[in-house]
Amino acid sequence: MALEKYGRFSDDGREFIITRPDTPAPWVNYISNTRYTGIVSHTGGGFSYWMDPRDSRITRFRYNSLPWDRPGRYIYVRELDGEYWSLSWQPVPKDLDFYECRHGMGYTTITTEYRNLRGEITYFVPPDDDLEIWRIRLQNKSYEERRLSLFSFVELCLGHALVDLINQPNDQHFNIVKYDREHKAIYATKNYWVTYKEATVKQPNQAWNKYVFFTTSLPIISHDGSKDAFIGKWRSESNPEGVERGVLAETDITAGDACAALHSEMTLGPHEEADFIVLLGCVDAEGYRDKAHPIIQKYLDLRNVESSFADVKRYWDSYLSSPQVETPDQNMNLMLNTWAKRQAWVTFNMNRNAGYYHGGLLFGVGMRDQCQDMMGPLLAEPDTVADRLLEVLSHQFTDGSTLHNYFKLTGQGEKTGHSDTPLWLPLAIMNYLKETGDFAFLDKTAPYQDGGEGDVRQHLERAIEYTLSNLTPNHLPKFGPGDWNDTLDYVGRKGIGESMWVAEFLCFILRESADLLERIGAAEKATYYRREYDLIARALNERCWDGEWYIRGTRDDGGVVGSSKNTEGRIFMNAQSWAVISGIALPDRASQAMDSAYRLLGTERGPQILAPAYRHPDPGVGLATRCVPGKKENGAIFNHVAAWAILAECVLGNGNRAYEYYRQTMPNNQAHDPDVYKMEPYVYSEYVTSPEHETFGQASHSWLTGSGVWMLRDGLDYILGVRPTYDGLMIDPCIPSDWDGFKITRRFRGAIYEIEVKNPNHVQKGVKRIEVNGKEITGNVLPLATEGELLRVTCILG
Repeated sequence: MALEKYGRFSDDGREFIITRPDTPAPWVNYISNTRYTGIVSHTGGGFSYWMDPRDSRITRFRYNSLPWDRPGRYIYVRELDGEYWSLSWQPVPKDLDFYECRHGMGYTTITTEYRNLRGEITYFVPPDDDLEIWRIRLQNKSYEERRLSLFSFVELCLGHALVDLINQPNDQHFNIVKYDREHKAIYATKNYWVTYKEATVKQPNQAWNKYVFFTTSLPIISHDGSKDAFIGKWRSESNPEGVERGVLAETDITAGDACAALHSEMTLGPHEEADFIVLLGCVDAEGYRDKAHPIIQKYLDLRNVESSFADVKRYWDSYLSSPQVETPDQNMNLMLNTWAKRQAWVTFNMNRNAGYYHGGLLFGVGMRDQCQDMMGPLLAEPDTVADRLLEVLSHQFTDGSTLHNYFKLTGQGEKTGHSDTPLWLPLAIMNYLKETGDFAFLDKTAPYQDGGEGDVRQHLERAIEYTLSNLTPNHLPKFGPGDWNDTLDYVGRKGIGESMWVAEFLCFILRESADLLERIGAAEKATYYRREYDLIARALNERCWDGEWYIRGTRDDGGVVGSSKNTEGRIFMNAQSWAVISGIALPDRASQAMDSAYRLLGTERGPQILAPAYRHPDPGVGLATRCVPGKKENGAIFNHVAAWAILAECVLGNGNRAYEYYRQTMPNNQAHDPDVYKMEPYVYSEYVTSPEHETFGQASHSWLTGSGVWMLRDGLDYILGVRPTYDGLMIDPCIPSDWDGFKITRRFRGAIYEIEVKNPNHVQKGVKRIEVNGKEITGNVLPLATEGELLRVTCILG
């Protein structure tokens, strides 16, 4: 396939192997233990941070830089004749004799050959300590002895990354970098740290609470802590003066642009190999030497490095072990078994905030994002999700409103008034309960952002009742400064405009919450929620049906959005898909709405978010109308939206169409022409440019997108149809009619279910018979099993 121009998946699917360095864009990976994180590109680029990419950044990254992907984590090699290169191709881009990058589960390995010297770097973060390890292996493939000078280098940020970006000339006056000859390590910190964490005092007077350390297992000959000294005047990372000179300037700094650079030497005999280690990490500032030294000593021992690397692999073997699927579509298997799970883990732990296209500077942890991203790790680590859910609930206010986003290290964030944000909390709670059956979780308490505390059930109900208290006289939710679509930001700022999508989402939450509350004995509240559902559903069907589809909203000025009356933005996918998902659309309307969306929004690469794209700015709609037509929220193939279209088609029983959308939007299909697609072919991007722009097929904003986790759960829960309910696993596939069947193994509440689905009559949906351990059961919900029990399930469709 054309994708192999730049790379391919390994035979086991656990690595993406990049075979040439000049990819259409930087293709990246994440190394992390959820506290210490590094973003690593296929050429060694990227940045590192502790806990929060804005507030506690370790290394610097320059966005929109030329050359691309600078700076990074680099090893330079210099020979006696003065020629030098880098083991990761960048930043000294020689014409290599061999290049390969393997992005794996929690690690990246880059292998290069130049001048008969083979170099291999593996970057990873161990589970137990907050550092990244670079394991380097050199092999002299020549018949001559090689005397090599080796330089390891990172450019430091030290603390608040946004301040570093916008006020670097002043911020560098607080940098401290010094070489500790006893520990043979560089230590670095900043004397002034911006956090804005006090409500009454804008900026506490404090130093950064971390110290960075940088060292190597090789004897250290010279060092630099000054980037200016290492790089030199009128130069860059491609031709640093320190490397060119062959010895570093021994600079420590108490002000200036910070780096960490170490110089060592090595002699390799003919065909000799050697290993060495580079460590970059951080510890608490108080007593930093005593805290860093044992970590350094531990990981300068190659046996501990190998043991920790094995721990990383074991973790990912366990994490990926369930569910595992076998379908007729090998690309779907790759995504569901490995890469969509991997992406969901990253979005959950990196909070859609630490990436090449998101910056990690402004947005923190999104409330709606985190509530959705929990759906991925919930399959493997429900206890982790429970803890995170309590953290998220703590950013709800007593009236049921919430912060829109928050920063982990400060607990502060923005309250924007987006009309959908509170409703994601109930969704997350109910997803957790369906997976675990842990109803005692409802009695756990979490504080409110503005003081006091409530149990989980109270948090859930307050979110719903806050939204119900902000309905218009038409019994529909106010649009506010935006809903899920942040770029519809001027539809309802005056409190008049209404969001049809929020109305549908609210109906979904009301229906699901009523089921939960009735189950736990709160029948009166359940009845109230069902009554509200009926009132809102009636308003939607009486006021918002446009004739062939549902409108997207009403405006403050009395106009409509997403209607046949509009010349631009006539139809929006979300208004159609969620009419089906929420159940507010009667069968004929549900089918007609999704048929209209298929006809008017469909492309060969998946459905558009809206059509036709806006080509004239409309102040009464907002930012969507100012985006480039065919990109972002202005008519792009927005994968998050596509995932909800797939879910809706499954609800309707349209397996062929659901699978058509699914195949179109999988990144390993989208990237069939990688020079057009540009982004990584192994994870979903936020959007792909639609035919309404000349760059049709170009993707952007990869990795940190909610589409990854929704596509994972769509594939498992709705196409394969094995999804959790309060009572057990439901088997309800919605597959393409030409499939003969599939297999899935899923861990659920401690038991293992080995499920084979057969489709002898080639239907799209409908369960004819289910057998569990050879005995037919009634219905399509599998019985609960005991911890460790294995159930073999056969399902016949018909």
